[in-house]
Amino acid sequence: MYIGRDIFTLIHMKKNRRQFLKNVTLGIIGTGIAPVIARTNYDEKFISPQSCNAVTEDYYGEGPFYTDNPPEIQNGMLASASEPGQRLIITGVVKNLDCQEIIPNTEIDIWHANDAGAYSSGSDYTLRGKTYTNSQGFYSIETIFPGKYLNAGQFRPRHFHFKITPPGFPTFTTQTYFQGDSDIPSDPASSVSSGQFDATNRILPYTVNAQGTIEVTWDIVIEGNGILGVDNLHLNNGMIYSVSPNPFENEITINYGVFKTADIKIEIYNLNGVLVANINKNQLTPEKYTAVWKPEKKLSSGIYFCALKVNDIQVHYQKIIKK
Repeated sequence: MYIGRDIFTLIHMKKNRRQFLKNVTLGIIGTGIAPVIARTNYDEKFISPQSCNAVTEDYYGEGPFYTDNPPEIQNGMLASASEPGQRLIITGVVKNLDCQEIIPNTEIDIWHANDAGAYSSGSDYTLRGKTYTNSQGFYSIETIFPGKYLNAGQFRPRHFHFKITPPGFPTFTTQTYFQGDSDIPSDPASSVSSGQFDATNRILPYTVNAQGTIEVTWDIVIEGNGILGVDNLHLNNGMIYSVSPNPFENEITINYGVFKTADIKIEIYNLNGVLVANINKNQLTPEKYTAVWKPEKKLSSGIYFCALKVNDIQVHYQKIIKK
């Protein structure tokens, strides 16, 4: 296991906790955050009241296009580099129903249409595969933005199919959609807004990064055996409120706040859940802080997760990308 060089700088800001919280609150109000919106520099999924709702079933269920025994996704790449279509990365963490514990080793089976709206069939597993959440409960899948296809005379909105299986628990099957899709209001499944098949929190916000890749965050809340604490624990403990630049090449600045005196760690994990760097390990008082991480050049490019731990409990995270 490679542990990156621990190079960080702490900048002690002369503001008390109350002023810090006030600043964060004003910053959030200034962005005009609604219950579900596209991401900004703040990570709204930890602010939104919808972040802790359990995943619901989809009205259409599994659908007719599933193929058994899909292959395991390699290096997080569901779509090959040559697959036509706009690239898309979906990341998140899988949590149990109390919304405070993550579930490692959860199987995530995903399949979807190609750019032209067609599904592969038979032994062709194009855009079909399964992956597992890592030891920290994280997952990341790179694919393409799915196309639309006609269903009973009307187009279905773009969507992903998921089968989610926590260790020792039943499989849960559902679908996700994308905010702003003009075909959602007329779709029998994605337009459902209450009850067992309520799709409201499965219509996902997304952003497009500087490289033209769509970025989606979906934290999955489902029954399972929780292990590590997460979610709204950050509201009373601390949070990572920005990372920049992201993607980064030689170094990345992590701005975070500590809300109570505690043992604080900032750790970097790769897609497999392997710890690659301890950036900070100190007892800190309530303040704003900044850590600068300069990984060694031999650290490979890709997606990593920056986690803030308070007294060894993970309370917040951000996805970061090394060029």
